[in-house]
Amino acid sequence: MNVMDRHNFVIELLMRENRATVADLARATGASEMTIRRDLEVLESRGALRRVRGGAVSNLPGGVEPPYAIRAMSGAEAKERLARTVLTLLTDGETIALDTGTTSVAIAKAMQNRQFTVTPLSLHAAFVLSSFPGVQLLMPGGQVRPEELSFYGQTPVQTFKDLCFDTFVLGCCGVDPARGATAYNLDDVQVKRAAVESAQRVILVATAEKLGRTALSRICSLEEIALVVTDASPDNPVVETMQARGVKVVHPED
Repeated sequence: MNVMDRHNFVIELLMRENRATVADLARATGASEMTIRRDLEVLESRGALRRVRGGAVSNLPGGVEPPYAIRAMSGAEAKERLARTVLTLLTDGETIALDTGTTSVAIAKAMQNRQFTVTPLSLHAAFVLSSFPGVQLLMPGGQVRPEELSFYGQTPVQTFKDLCFDTFVLGCCGVDPARGATAYNLDDVQVKRAAVESAQRVILVATAEKLGRTALSRICSLEEIALVVTDASPDNPVVETMQARGVKVVHPED
């Protein structure tokens, strides 16, 4: 593994298991224990973990959204595959609301040679889209959450009440058949809900680990989602339940 792959591996492992030893990480990555210790030092400086004797533990308590910078380091290839799949479901000329988060930034990057009117829910996506000649940006306004750079407050909520979009590309922190799509931040959720109501269809994009997970605040029910794009296995129980309830599930092509 190169250094980025190792960092991603460590972050994803700690998000799942909370703790790992230097020896276990060395065996899993094929790197020396000295290299792993340097990796842990770098990741600790970025707030991704806390080093302890013989290894590291997650720096994040349960039920808390990982910082944007940490999420941006994880699963880049999977997010790019999801983004390419989403773009096959969009037609040039559509009006699109694009959610916050690192997967949405990957989707924004995939729009480079397309023709859309896009209202991004975060400045991260807006910065990417601003350089694309075929994309007309329509900003929602409002206050901006530090680091996440997501818009929140009454201004973006009112924007979505006043406009009608063809598609809302929705991200989430978790999706469960009983509770629908959920997210951690209450301010962000208010804007997401308004975007759901403004769109003719909602495409939910979720990496496999988010299926079956529930975050603090509910965005929308499963019935409000037209399509789910996920890299989860077709025989995943959540995928099977969603399909049984009439939600179309699309998987990236290999």
